[in-house]
Amino acid sequence: MALEVRLARPEEHAQVGELTVRAYDAFTRGPADPYVARLRDAAARASGGELWVAVEGERLLGNVTYCPPGSAFREVARDDEGEFRMLAVDPAARGAGAGTALARHCEARAQAHGASGMALSTLAEMGDAHRIYRRLGYDRDPTRDWSPLPGVDLLAFSKVF
Repeated sequence: MALEVRLARPEEHAQVGELTVRAYDAFTRGPADPYVARLRDAAARASGGELWVAVEGERLLGNVTYCPPGSAFREVARDDEGEFRMLAVDPAARGAGAGTALARHCEARAQAHGASGMALSTLAEMGDAHRIYRRLGYDRDPTRDWSPLPGVDLLAFSKVF
């Protein structure tokens, strides 16, 4: 069965949220971490951006929030760039190409919006994600590194189309 990227359906939001929490488990401070609630809230991501899922048949492999122009979820993108957030692949589905497919889909969405590039931020510890970004042509952009909270340091990556 082929991998498909499509918009998440409202009835999938709870499942998407739980997958995202599982995917980020090693990078949070546990269930009490306030970011866990944000990761779990797929409905908010769908209403404030575009929530895309990678599926194989009925099996949910991963998801990403694409942040189109005007989205409140945008954090590091310039006006002429796209941005995506919370790329998450089910730990049981890693290595199947879902992360790459979701990132490429976001690039296509950004190009459809007239963007000339893409920007994103990620934790330094997310080495698997960094490998995907580098393979897709992203470069580190330390001028946009930032910290949303003390002790949470995010690295920026960007790409010109």
